[in-house]
Amino acid sequence: MNLDDNVFEFSLTNELAEIVEAAAKIEAFCEANDVSPDVAYAVNLSVDEILTNTISYGYADEETHRIEIAVRLEAEALVVVIVDDSSAFDLTAAPEPDLGASLEEREVGGLGLFLVHQMMDEVEYERAGDRNVATLTKRTAGDV
Repeated sequence: MNLDDNVFEFSLTNELAEIVEAAAKIEAFCEANDVSPDVAYAVNLSVDEILTNTISYGYADEETHRIEIAVRLEAEALVVVIVDDSSAFDLTAAPEPDLGASLEEREVGGLGLFLVHQMMDEVEYERAGDRNVATLTKRTAGDV
């Protein structure tokens, strides 16, 4: 599929090293479709965080799993859908970290997903059968 089409789909395995390749593909898609670097950066940072969490904590076995990613350009938004077969995890229900707490008092974890919610305009989750479906939306209108 051409990168300048409105939809670009690819997959990767549950190996952390593949996140770099995913980022390069998303970056190339954004460049080919004149998506602003700020939007591309926000999307890539968010995808990186979700993939890192999924690969690091979502699988209870040592098997190879496929993670499917679809990137589509809509009228005023860049939408990324990530589908995996890791254990169920609703990234929209993660508690916000206590940013006011001292480092000693702060719970470990949670900052990455907090960042995803700050960077994206919409974050949606659904469990479809045995698969997690995360949908990230970042508005492109006005190069926000």
